[in-house]
This record gives sequence, C-alpha cells and structure tokens, in this order.
Amino acid sequence: MTATSKVRFYVMIAMTAILVGCTSHAETTTGHVNTAKNAQTDAKNTSVNVAANTGGPMIEIKPGSPADTVRVFYQKLREGKIREAIYLTNLRPAIEGLTEAELKEFSVDFEAVAKRVPAQITINGEVISGDDATVIVRLPSEDNEDGVEDQQLHLKKKGDHWTIISADAEAEKKILAEGKSYFRNLKMDTHQEEAKKMLERLAKAQIAFSAENPGTYGEIAQLIELSYLPADITSSESTGYNYELHLTDGRKNYYATATPAVYGKTGRNSYILIPSEKGPPVVSGRDNKGKPLQK
Repeated sequence: MTATSKVRFYVMIAMTAILVGCTSHAETTTGHVNTAKNAQTDAKNTSVNVAANTGGPMIEIKPGSPADTVRVFYQKLREGKIREAIYLTNLRPAIEGLTEAELKEFSVDFEAVAKRVPAQITINGEVISGDDATVIVRLPSEDNEDGVEDQQLHLKKKGDHWTIISADAEAEKKILAEGKSYFRNLKMDTHQEEAKKMLERLAKAQIAFSAENPGTYGEIAQLIELSYLPADITSSESTGYNYELHLTDGRKNYYATATPAVYGKTGRNSYILIPSEKGPPVVSGRDNKGKPLQK
C-alpha cells in the first residue's frame, strides 16, 4: 500500500475512529475496569463487566449490551454490510438517506475499512455508567500497521439500544445538517487536502531529482521508479484527482496540476504547482469548475 493509499478517504472518515479506537488507548481506563468492586462502591448505577486476566481474554457478552453492539458492528462491517454497520453508530444520519447506487460510490473506501477488520474481535472489557458505556476491544494499532492493542470504544444509550459514538458533538451536528451529503463532502475535502499534499510531495521529488541530475527535472514515471512518488499518482481511483506534470524549457523547468476526476463528486478545487526562483514551490488552488488551472 502506498503512502497516499494509507491516507485515503477511509482513514479520514469518522469510521476510522471506530476501527482504531475512538479515543485514547485502553490503558487510560484499565485501572477503572480492573477494580470493579471499587467502581461499584463509588457509583451504584455503574456496572462493570471485565475479563479474567488470562492470555487473550474475552468477557461474557449479553444480548443487546454495549459489548454486543460492538461485536455486531464489526461482524457486519467485515461481511461488507456497510449500511447495517453504520446504523449502529452516530453516523447513521449520513447514510440512511443514501440509495444503494449512491452508497456504491463509497464502495472502494468502505471495502478498504472492512479489510482491516480482524477475523476475530477480542472484547476485553465493558464499563456501563447510566446511559454511557466504554467497551475495551483489541484492534489494529494506529501506530503499528502489523500490530494490535487494546483500545476504547464509547457508546451512548439512545432509546432501547446502544449507539457507537464515532463522531464528536461538533461533527454530529454537521452530520445532522448535511445528512446524506456528509460523506460526499467529507470525501471531497479529503481528496482536496491530499491533492495539495501530493503536489507538495512532487515538488520535493523534483528537488531531489535535480540534485542528482543538475539542471533537469524528471518525468512522473522516473520519480515513481526512484520511489520519490507513490504509484497511485497515476490513477484517480484512490486519489480522486488527475495529475499532470508539464516539463518545459528542455526539462529545465516544470509545473504540475491536480484536477478533480469527477467535479462535484471527488473534489471541487483544481490545484497548480509552480516552482519559485526565490523560495519553495507554491501550490495554489480554487474552484475552476473541474478544469485544470493554467500557468
């Protein structure tokens, strides 16, 4: 997976908070979880369900409990039942208005999320305090791509069911306001930010290339071959943008553009990278109705 693929839409959307832990790692509440008697003494309305301290522990999961909600969420997600999975989170208003055709627009992103879900989810603890709950679950590490660690998922009781909180209060307001447009807008925002970063990376790649080849700049294929650029700069499938590099003056100068692959769906702003003789290259952008910016 290339560097750009790692920061695709699914990493940016709020579902990532569910996949790698909504907040800090489980250590922040481990003491509370492991001292159930103290917790119950401190608050009569608090119930604590913890695992035995053995290798790979599991707790008893009661039907309809916060832990059960988490278990079902990951099961649905792994099975590719995205709508059913998201219905268990506070992202629901962002997806319940989408048709199946509209939901399919995000299939690549959601499939990437599903692939990261382990075959078996280990739930190590459950803390319930009134209408709030925390479930301790072993998930892929956010810092170590090949590792796992115990992390926290937070839930709230809404009516007679538990809801996984993946979006904070501010994001939840935005979701309620934008409804089914939320994911599309967030995807465009993400692609736009990544388009700027890609052009900035291209500028650094050209600096490195020209240092080894004085007076000239490289083609995109050369920069990829030298591992200066990720291969997905040549495809809009994961980036949402089409990139063009223009070498001028006998390869002694250049400029580059990034244009939305589908205007209004994968992005709105177009971007241009222009080297500067007096400083670092400059990336600028604006809404150009889906057309490349001109130098």
